[in-house]
Amino acid sequence: MNTPLFIARRLGHVRDKKSFTRLIRSIAILSIGLSLGVMIISIAVVTGFQREIREKVIGFGSHIQITHYDYNLTAEFRPVDSNPEFLPDLLALDGVRHIQVFATKAGIIRTGEDIHGIIFKGVGSDFDWDYFQRHLVEGSLPQLHDSVRSDQVIISRFIAQRLQLKTGDDLVIYFIQDPPRVRRLGIGGIYETGLEELDKLFVLGDIGHIQRLNDWNVDQVGGLEILLSDFNRLEQVHQQVLERIPYNLDARNIRQIYPQIFDWLALLDMNVYVILFLMVLVAGINMITTLLISILEKTRLIGILKAMGGRNLFIRKVFLYHAGMIIGWGLLLGNLLGILLSLTQARFGLIKLPQESYYVTEVPINLEITHLLLLNTGTFLLCMGMLIIPSFIVSRIDPVKAIEFK
Repeated sequence: MNTPLFIARRLGHVRDKKSFTRLIRSIAILSIGLSLGVMIISIAVVTGFQREIREKVIGFGSHIQITHYDYNLTAEFRPVDSNPEFLPDLLALDGVRHIQVFATKAGIIRTGEDIHGIIFKGVGSDFDWDYFQRHLVEGSLPQLHDSVRSDQVIISRFIAQRLQLKTGDDLVIYFIQDPPRVRRLGIGGIYETGLEELDKLFVLGDIGHIQRLNDWNVDQVGGLEILLSDFNRLEQVHQQVLERIPYNLDARNIRQIYPQIFDWLALLDMNVYVILFLMVLVAGINMITTLLISILEKTRLIGILKAMGGRNLFIRKVFLYHAGMIIGWGLLLGNLLGILLSLTQARFGLIKLPQESYYVTEVPINLEITHLLLLNTGTFLLCMGMLIIPSFIVSRIDPVKAIEFK
């Protein structure tokens, strides 16, 4: 029989109207519950926001791009074979979901007195449209075929509103090259991702237009885009891709393509660390207060246990077990609070956000079991660790004086 645990359980059932322990215990449980709830919501919101922005960026640029070293968005560059010898090796890599061709070319849209600089991204029939299908607000996606070049494109709502365009209108694009060339295309659809930095740039259409503008044949493209099934494996797969492509080609992952966006997202982690530190500190201080008050009110019990031969370690275990039970109830309350509020927001989207400032229309939520387990385990261990030193006060209590204590 675990005697310290038995006594600790009995301490939790004592009903004494003159005792402050019950009130302090309730406050401690509420404090831990609120702290854990805030931590759960904070991590769910921040990781949810990071996931949303990350998916938006990946929608425009995929996870990994393979191009020549001289590739950039504004100047001429050497093409890549659309079906290279190393393609089967890349498709066989664990984590690679899809590979598609692409090419980009800088241009200017002109409508009457208005002009707007854009990046025309040419894609082929193998392009994965799932992302833009989810963000399509008007019209339809281009129907691309290898044999017939399509004149339909999709533009962002930002460009459409700025240039007063709508689906069905013609789009005149002046492509930057020597000599400049012009293409008249039709607007088949309008998308809106909320990521204005990219929405105001990209127009998507048939890669055949870029191939013709650059005097490429049908087997030449700007590069290959690799889509992964798990973003967490980005660095690992990126390294494997670099090992399998020839020396004259370069592979860049999405972090390297848009470093400013991912650096900004990384800064959000600091906010989470500060919140976690403060919440654990608040919970720990409350538990220290609760432990000290419990020891003070149970001074006579400590004296009796010492008089009966109980050692200091035995008595410390009693109060640490008692504190562990309080922490456990607080964690239960915190999980209920944090998970319930997070699921409510994820299901109903009650809290809205201005998209022009936050790039999303409502507070995003990302609940992961791993985060919950780490938060619960970390909070419990840290709070218990903060109680070890205060528990040594038991050894300073004299049994004779403790029994006489009132």
